[in-house]
Amino acid sequence: QVQLVESGGGSAQAGGSLRLSCAASGNTYPFTCMGWFRQAPGKEPEGVATIRDGSSYYADSVKGRFTASQDNNNMLYLEMNSLKPEVTAMYYCAARNAWCRLGVLSRSEINYWGQGTQVTVSS
Repeated sequence: QVQLVESGGGSAQAGGSLRLSCAASGNTYPFTCMGWFRQAPGKEPEGVATIRDGSSYYADSVKGRFTASQDNNNMLYLEMNSLKPEVTAMYYCAARNAWCRLGVLSRSEINYWGQGTQVTVSS
């Protein structure tokens, strides 16, 4: 059974930085792509970033401020800089095990989800 476990969330001041991590484990993890989603209170979940074959794709709202990366130890990261209060949300690690298109994945394209880690940015 595949598991995705996020860590690194917390509280930060506007202008600060946070780094999220996601550890993938389980019997198999043939992911074609992985990424990050977030859901703010009262809003629909949205894709933040997707990594496919070493290339990263970002939502317009985070371009230039967020950086997604992946290592060979089945870890996924999201470096968040120049934080703004509007990025406050629950952040989820996600993965897909089927053919993966270019761009930021949508919720319906995800096969595996982590349980989420809360990010809160205050002004």
